Amino acid sequence: MTDFYEPTERTIPTRSRERAAYDRALVHSILDETYVCHLGFVRDGAPVVLPTLYARAGDRLYVHGSTGSRPLRTAGMGTEAPGLPVCLTVTHVDGLVLARSAFHHSINYRSVVVHGTAHQVTDPEERRTALDALVDHVVPGRSSDSRPANAKELAATAVLRLDLEEVSAKVRTGGPNDDPEDAALPHWTGVVPVRKGYGTPIPADDLDPSVALPAYLSAV
Repeated sequence: MTDFYEPTERTIPTRSRERAAYDRALVHSILDETYVCHLGFVRDGAPVVLPTLYARAGDRLYVHGSTGSRPLRTAGMGTEAPGLPVCLTVTHVDGLVLARSAFHHSINYRSVVVHGTAHQVTDPEERRTALDALVDHVVPGRSSDSRPANAKELAATAVLRLDLEEVSAKVRTGGPNDDPEDAALPHWTGVVPVRKGYGTPIPADDLDPSVALPAYLSAV
């Protein structure tokens, strides 16, 4: 295994190629920092994009789904099925880039695009491991502090497996790229940082007052 993903025709951008990166560590860091992705596929000849949860395990992504989902039924995804061609994306917005001209406004961002074929996870042990990973990716430590899914819940839950093979990252940093002739214009210009944060956990109305806030939430 190399430190870089091999670029392909689909992972080389048509513009701003200097922002593209194939560094494995960078790709993993972008994926690990959040837990919502957008999964794109074609259904009945039309594009569909769904937001859903995911978790990374090495060079593999596990994506949360439902066994009642039409894409899974129509694709006939099982152990012998060919799988579902997909495109998965993850994006972080790090800053609003305000230029003197409207044309040069932008955002600072980090993104990952994954192309590949998703397969439904059918092995019971892998499914349980993947579901624990999905829960812990959102809130580390939570899977061991909650009731595991029962047989009925497992039957209603689908997990897709997508290997990280055809993948790229794209990053923009820095300030505005104003035209030299606009430098004297009397408009504020710069970057407004965007940061993710969490508020104080709010207990459920029916929570027993004796149940203390767990340590993994105190650190949020």
